[in-house]
Amino acid sequence: MYETILVATDGSEPANKAVERALALASHHGAVVHVLSVVDTGRYGEPALSTSEIVVDDLEDFAHDHLADIGEQAAALDVELVTECCHGEPHETIVEYAEEIDADLTLLGRHGSSRTGHHIGSVADRVITHSNRPVQLV
Repeated sequence: MYETILVATDGSEPANKAVERALALASHHGAVVHVLSVVDTGRYGEPALSTSEIVVDDLEDFAHDHLADIGEQAAALDVELVTECCHGEPHETIVEYAEEIDADLTLLGRHGSSRTGHHIGSVADRVITHSNRPVQLV
């Protein structure tokens, strides 16, 4: 049923649950999982020799470490994994990446690192609104 699954992560607990779900689905269906981590340049800007450069560098380091951890999880399940860390507006980047890889399913945590209350996070809401592909919130 699924050949290509995209899961976006910011390292939050809801995103980690989406990663777990993506790996389980991929293991069951023999699908490839693409894990995308987007450094939010709308929030932090592109670094230009300023304190924002330190913040962005820290976010990139965190993302790469997190993607490496997910790689270990995927290897334990014998799931083929592709990881990508990039800069951009998260919702736009996720939607564009899903189109680029022809994702059968995009999985997202209900809330991200900037969540408030029990509402759907703004990134998840925007991906659902702008994507022409199936999106599942975990």
